[in-house]
Amino acid sequence: MSILVFGSLNIDHVYQVEHLVRPGETLPSTEYRRFQGGKGANQSVALARAGADVFHAGRIGPEGLWLRDAIAAEGVDVTHVGLDSQPTGHAVIQVDPAGENSILLYGGANLTVTSDDAHYVLSHFGEGDWLLLQNEISSLPAILREATERGMTVAFNPAPMTPEVLKYPLESVSLFVVNQTEGAALAEVEDASPASIVDTLRARYPHAAILLTLGGEGSLYADGREHIRTPAQPVEAVDTTAAGDTFTGYFLAGLLAGESVQASLALASRAAALCVTKQGAADSIPRRGEL
Repeated sequence: MSILVFGSLNIDHVYQVEHLVRPGETLPSTEYRRFQGGKGANQSVALARAGADVFHAGRIGPEGLWLRDAIAAEGVDVTHVGLDSQPTGHAVIQVDPAGENSILLYGGANLTVTSDDAHYVLSHFGEGDWLLLQNEISSLPAILREATERGMTVAFNPAPMTPEVLKYPLESVSLFVVNQTEGAALAEVEDASPASIVDTLRARYPHAAILLTLGGEGSLYADGREHIRTPAQPVEAVDTTAAGDTFTGYFLAGLLAGESVQASLALASRAAALCVTKQGAADSIPRRGEL
């Protein structure tokens, strides 16, 4: 089976700061670095480094050609990464000494994906293939509908979570991957406890599995047969950027390789733990051999 990641490619501008900038505050940074990023690209890299057969679809501007080359060097098929006249998407990321981050996104070329693009790209895939989506590109409703018509299995990480997500044809989704904030918004619950989020989402989308990531508290997975709590691995965090993308990529790579849900969760937990011990987004994602 192949997996297509139809998602963002971003240039990440990362600033080390004493604390995350407060409203009205001007704060000097102690370090600046540039990395490849975008949730879509990060998850493609994580899947590839975990050993999956990965295709990436998306759009970049002229200054983002190095992003396409970088994920291609990981073994990702970039045939469906198109060039646009709009600037490449980018992110401004603050990271504090504890490794916590704050991220400002500019969509750029990521938001030029059209329904025609969706039709063309997905015409190369079909039943038995997986599709992994995030919420950083345009035309997601069209992509979801087309994928369903072609019999693909859809995993959706609705990040960043926006009100528009609730209007998407989410009956197309077989697996939701959410953190606690995203899960509470998707479930539309005031009680943001893990159990409440998972139970509400399972009731609302009974056809789908729910994977709730909980940072240092691990993860919670539920479907019609299993309910699994997986602890996080204890490490000293340097930068939490791309930890969730690493977890998502490694979890799906495990499933694609025929591993059980429990084994795939354990694999993803180890990979995410290694990720947060390094700075950067895609650059911090570990390779399978490091686990």
